[in-house]
Amino acid sequence: MDKEKVRLFSEFSPVTTENWKNKIIEDLKGADYDKKMVWKTGEGFNVNPFYRKEDLPDGCTDARPGEFPFMRGNSVGNDWLIRQSVDVPSAEEANAKARKMIAEGVTSILFRVHGKAVVPGYIPTLLEGIDAGKVELNFNVCAGKVLLFAEWLVKYYKECGYDLSAMKGAVEYDPIGKELFNGKVLQGYAENIKTLVNLLAELPKYRCVAVNSAGLCNAGAYITQELAYALAWGNEYLNAATEAGVPVDAVAKRIKFNMGISSNFFMEIAKFRAARMLWARIVEQYAPKCKCSCKMIVNAETSKFNLTLFDPYVNMLRTQTEAMSAAIAGVEAITVAPYDSVYETPTEFAERIAKNQQLILKHESHLDKVVDPAGGSYYIESLTASIASEAWKQFLAIEEAGGFHKAVKDGGVKAAIEASGDSRRIALAKRKEILLGTNQYPNFSETSDGHRPLGKSCGCGCQNHECGSGALAAKRLGEEFEQLRLSVEESGRRPKAFMLTIGNLAMRQARAQFSCNFLATAGYEVIDNLGFKSVEEGVAAAMEAKADIVVICSSDDEYAEYAIPAFKAVGGKAVFIVAGAPACSEELQKAGIENFIHVRVNVLDTLKALNEKLGL
Repeated sequence: MDKEKVRLFSEFSPVTTENWKNKIIEDLKGADYDKKMVWKTGEGFNVNPFYRKEDLPDGCTDARPGEFPFMRGNSVGNDWLIRQSVDVPSAEEANAKARKMIAEGVTSILFRVHGKAVVPGYIPTLLEGIDAGKVELNFNVCAGKVLLFAEWLVKYYKECGYDLSAMKGAVEYDPIGKELFNGKVLQGYAENIKTLVNLLAELPKYRCVAVNSAGLCNAGAYITQELAYALAWGNEYLNAATEAGVPVDAVAKRIKFNMGISSNFFMEIAKFRAARMLWARIVEQYAPKCKCSCKMIVNAETSKFNLTLFDPYVNMLRTQTEAMSAAIAGVEAITVAPYDSVYETPTEFAERIAKNQQLILKHESHLDKVVDPAGGSYYIESLTASIASEAWKQFLAIEEAGGFHKAVKDGGVKAAIEASGDSRRIALAKRKEILLGTNQYPNFSETSDGHRPLGKSCGCGCQNHECGSGALAAKRLGEEFEQLRLSVEESGRRPKAFMLTIGNLAMRQARAQFSCNFLATAGYEVIDNLGFKSVEEGVAAAMEAKADIVVICSSDDEYAEYAIPAFKAVGGKAVFIVAGAPACSEELQKAGIENFIHVRVNVLDTLKALNEKLGL
């Protein structure tokens, strides 16, 4: 910086954090600072409205990228693998699909291998024409066949003459995940891990132990909750394998984390940075010979929890920001869920878009070029520290209670995740959490086009076809709103909601807009209006339109004048609703008015009650 600029800056008095806060308080005009400006997250800590250099955690940037504890990601570039899944029972069909994906830019494939398919000749057919030395190949195999599959895979690679030392991929074995997600209890997994490590000894870069915490994210887990469980999950395998005689370096380098990405953009960036740091600290306690054994390898998967049946193209926007979070955080691979995966086997177009979403992040946004792009950000560094602190507390509590597997067997993990999902669904019902196109700003004219949600999915990927009653199923955030809208659609009668707008221009327009959005989330036809000169004129227009619902939209003061006459004029020919919670509500209720819609009501429960009144 030249001397002129230094002199210029020296003429300005430094602005303290207290100065900034006082200015905000002044602008709030008496409103409570903490209530208005401090975000109380579901993750267990608060987020401030602004951060400054003094908020940077101690030592947050001491280690360089690529150095222990690996919080800052890789040392060279920020590249990641573009991963997509192939779930086809037929080896021939799976092969054709994978080859097409690879030709279009996919660099990592996950084959979901059905147990009955593991027969001699399956692997050569599955991988015919695929250069396994140039693309990462991952295999999710049923636990009963995983050892046999690993043995055959190594044999096949040898026969093909590959350089085994350079090949990357995974034969995923996650017995605790199977128990959690589909209720199947598998014994003796420590010995199986030991056998797998030995079977894959000639493939040093192949992983064989999977931590599938993405299933927790898909069921509604909060960010720190998923992270704490993922760490405890990984530690369970690490501890079991080392006790079975596997050297810590050997087993640590075989563990792969498949983690979810929720829609919370900045916090997800911080989560992956915190995850690498905490996992490195955990592995360090086992005294590995090489610090490189402490590095966490993560495949990040966009969330299915917030995908929607209605307005499905918005799913592309959700998965795009989620993929950006993971890319900026520096994960090793990213899987983007196709936008239509809620209601159908993804089409070729949907899968192409999912892949192109990542190609745009690489080739047009260049997110693969900058090492640790979030490093040094006051906000993200502070979030990283907060998430790490809260997740570590939860991790220690899990360990003190007997470890992750015990928590799964006791039902503690299932109960905790389901409680989180229920809490978020309640928040959605009250619009404290927003899902665009579902509980806010719906597409007024949209229908389902015959689409229906697919069967309940689970973390093991089996669509719950094989899952027991104790399994943790992934119930999406917006399912209840979707069922409400589908019930209206299936009734064959679409109710008409007529906005009787009268009085104060600004208030009637604002309340009509609110009411239209509110009622359209159930699939009702909404009829807005510019305004009426009298109650009689408005009611006559509503009757002429054959309205099933009449919503009076005005100001609080004017409801005392207009609401009761309008209610009496409707005379029970339609459901009558007041938009707002005016001071005269008690008086209106005494006159027989029962229905009020405003920002404090439970949207879902209100619409369910309306459906009942309408006989749907």
